[in-house]
Amino acid sequence: MALDGQPHGTVGAGAHRRPPAWLSEAVIYQIYPAAFADSNGDGIGDLRGVRERLDHLAWLGVDTLWLSPCFASPFGDGGYDISDYLTIAPRYGSNEDADALIEAARARGMRIMFDLVPGHTSHEHPWFLESIRNPDDDRYIWSDRVGAPVRGWIPNHAGRGGYYLANFYAIQPALNFGYARPDPAEPWRQPVDAPGPRANRAALREVMAYWFDRGVSGFRVDMAASLVKDDPGSVETGRLWAEMRDWIDREYPGRILLSEWGDPKTSVPAGFHADFFLHFTGTALRSLWDNGTGSQGSWPAIGPCYFDPDGGGSMGTFLDAWREADKAIDGAGHIALPTANHDFSRLTCGPRTRDMVAPAFAFLLTWPTLPVIYYGDEIGMRYVPGLPDKEGSQLDAEARQGSRTPMQWDASAGAGFSTAGAERYYLPVDPAPDRPDVATERADEGSLLHHVHRLIALRKQTPALRSGGTVRVLHRDYPFVYLRGESHLVVVNGRREPAGAPWPASGPAPRVLAAHGVELTASGIQAAGFSYAVYELAPGAQVSAYEDADVATAD
Repeated sequence: MALDGQPHGTVGAGAHRRPPAWLSEAVIYQIYPAAFADSNGDGIGDLRGVRERLDHLAWLGVDTLWLSPCFASPFGDGGYDISDYLTIAPRYGSNEDADALIEAARARGMRIMFDLVPGHTSHEHPWFLESIRNPDDDRYIWSDRVGAPVRGWIPNHAGRGGYYLANFYAIQPALNFGYARPDPAEPWRQPVDAPGPRANRAALREVMAYWFDRGVSGFRVDMAASLVKDDPGSVETGRLWAEMRDWIDREYPGRILLSEWGDPKTSVPAGFHADFFLHFTGTALRSLWDNGTGSQGSWPAIGPCYFDPDGGGSMGTFLDAWREADKAIDGAGHIALPTANHDFSRLTCGPRTRDMVAPAFAFLLTWPTLPVIYYGDEIGMRYVPGLPDKEGSQLDAEARQGSRTPMQWDASAGAGFSTAGAERYYLPVDPAPDRPDVATERADEGSLLHHVHRLIALRKQTPALRSGGTVRVLHRDYPFVYLRGESHLVVVNGRREPAGAPWPASGPAPRVLAAHGVELTASGIQAAGFSYAVYELAPGAQVSAYEDADVATAD
C-alpha cells in the first residue's frame, strides 16, 4: 500500500485533475535543516533534531513538514548543489534517520516532504565527473566552442575541455533536459527527446520513487520552470511535468509536487498540485509582505505593501493576481502562499515587529490559498541584517542569510538550538535582547505563537476556511473583509491605525470564533490597529453584495 492508503497503480481516469484531499486541509511548515535543531552538538541542525521537536510542531497544528535540501552535498549553495540524490548528507544524519523521522511524523499524523533539485547537480556529482571526461556523455549541456556565450558557460579544464552550462553558480552544472528550439548552428541545443534528456527524465523518476518508497509524501521542486532551455511559454517544460504527474498518479497516488515556479496559472494546469506566489516572480506576494527591507534583489520596488504599519498598501495587486491564477487552475490544484522562505525576508523585518504580524497569519490561514509557514515566523523571529555569507547565501545583492538564523527554542544564550559553542553555530543566533523564543511564548497565552496555534486549530475545525472553497470580498484594503463559504466572516486590519467598514447583514448576530481587536455592531465593523476576527454567520443570515463581490472561487 502507498503511504496515503491506496495501492500503487490504481488511480481513476482523470484523477490527476484534482489534488489529494489531504493537501486541501494541509498547513505546511518549511524547515531549513541546518538552522532548526542540533541534536549532536556540532552547531548544525540535523534530522534527529527535527524528530526531537515533532511534539511541538504537532501542538502548533502544522501537519506537513517540508525540509529544504538534506541530501549529500559539498554545500556550496546551502545544499542546492547535490552530489547524491539518494543519500542524506552526513551532517544531517543518515537514510535511517530519515526513515525514523518519517515514521515519527506519521505517528503524529504528519507528513514529510523533501526538496527536489532537478535542474542541476553539484560539480562533484558522479554524473558530472563522468561527463567532464567523456565527450559522448550528454547528461549535461556542453559546447566545444571557444568563445561560447559567456553568461553561464564555464570552461572545463579536464578531459573533454570545452564549456558547460551552469545554473546560478559555476559549481551547479545544468542537467540537460533539451531545448525547445534546437538550432543546428548551436549543436549543444539538443531536442527534448534526445538520449541525454530522456536519461535525465528517467533519473528524476528514479529519485522520486526511491524516496516515495521510503514514505516521503511529496517534493517541493526547486526552480521547476528552468528545466527545458529556451522554452517560450514553458510549453516543453510543462509537458515534462505533465508526464511526471501522470506517472505519480499512476504509481504513487496521494503523493504531491509543490512547485517553485512562481506562476500557478501555468504550472498547476501543467501538472503540479500546487505552486507558490513568489517574491521574484510577479508582485502578488510582495504586495502583501515586502516592506523594502531585508533580503532585497533586483526586482523593482512596488511601493507600500498591505501589511505595512503605516497603512499605505492595497489588496488590489494580490487580488488581481490571485483571481487570474484561480480561474486558470479551475480546481486542479492550489496557489501556495508562504509567510517567507530561505531566500526572502521574514514577516518580522525592518519596521514590522512581531506584535504587528498576527493579522497576517489570520489572512494566511483563512484565505483559500495553501498556507506555508517558514520556521520561526510563528514566534516572530526577525530577519537579522548584517550577517556574513554562509554557503552561498549572499546572492548578488540578496542577503538571504538573514532569514536562515538558528531557531529560537528558549531564552538561553544559545536559544536552545545547540549545545555547541556559539562560534560553531551554522549562523549566529539573533543577538537582540528581546528576541522571541518558543518556551517563553508557549507560557504566554497572548503571544504570537498562541495566535497562530489558535488560528491553525480554527482552520482545521472549519472546512469553510481551508484551501479551495469560495470567497467573497466585502471590503477592500483597511480593514480587509471577506466571506468564506458564505458562512464565515473574516476581518483583517494590517495597519497601525484603526479602520472601519459597513456590515450589510440581516438576521441574528454572528458567533465569534476568534477575535483580536475587532468589534462587530449593527452600525458596522470597527477594527483596531493590527487586528483580526473570524465569525460564523447564523443560519439564514444574509450579507448584501458590495465592493468586489465578483471575487469568488468555485467549489
